[in-house]
Order: sequence, then structure tokens, then C-alpha cells
Amino acid sequence: MDICIGQLGKISDITLFRNNRQHLDAKQRFLGDKAYIGEKLITTPLKKPKKAELSEIQKEDNKKLSSRRIGVEHLICRVKTFRVASDRFRLALHRYSQVMMAVCGLVRLHLNASFILSHNI
Repeated sequence: MDICIGQLGKISDITLFRNNRQHLDAKQRFLGDKAYIGEKLITTPLKKPKKAELSEIQKEDNKKLSSRRIGVEHLICRVKTFRVASDRFRLALHRYSQVMMAVCGLVRLHLNASFILSHNI
């Protein structure tokens, strides 16, 4: 799990990506949802054309892509259960990155523990 502390306030994911893309490797590829359609570095699911349907092959490709993305979505959900990333941060602003790193560490600890338990059974 890679951790990158974002910015405080309401900023969309795509705006953060576009502003920080120069810090990433040019060859690195990303997975995204339909909000990221049009970005060169991001693989997105296919949208249904107007007054038409997706073919079975396109639907299967979308399912494969979704099954790869679901793990990340579950991790985001676990971080948001601590309400640091989803609610208003009520502590001093200079503590935000410390608290976020602690929350991500707890999520990672839980993830590692569940991984070890699942492989010992």
C-alpha cells in the first residue's frame, strides 16, 4: 500500500492527479473509473454508447478491470471508517499528516494481519 497525503479541502481526484502527474514515472500506468476517461496514463472502463449496448467482450473487459480495482476501493473505505479522510479535520492542521499516516498504518497492520491469518489456515 502506497501512502501519499493529499491536500486539505475539497479537491477532486482527477485534479490532484493532473497537478501531480509530473512527479510520477512517465511509464507508470494507472487504473481508474469512468471519471478518468480521456487521461492517457489511466486505463478506464468502456462507457456504453448512446442508443447502443456494449458487446459481451467489452463487458468482460470492464468486469476484469473492476475486479482489479476493487481492492483499492476497499482500502479507501477502511481509511474513511476512521473519519479522518471523510469528515472535517478538527485538530490543528499541522497534525493532519501525522494522523493520516497513523490511520494508514493501522489499516496496513490490519491488512497484514488478515493476510497472515488467511495463509496460515
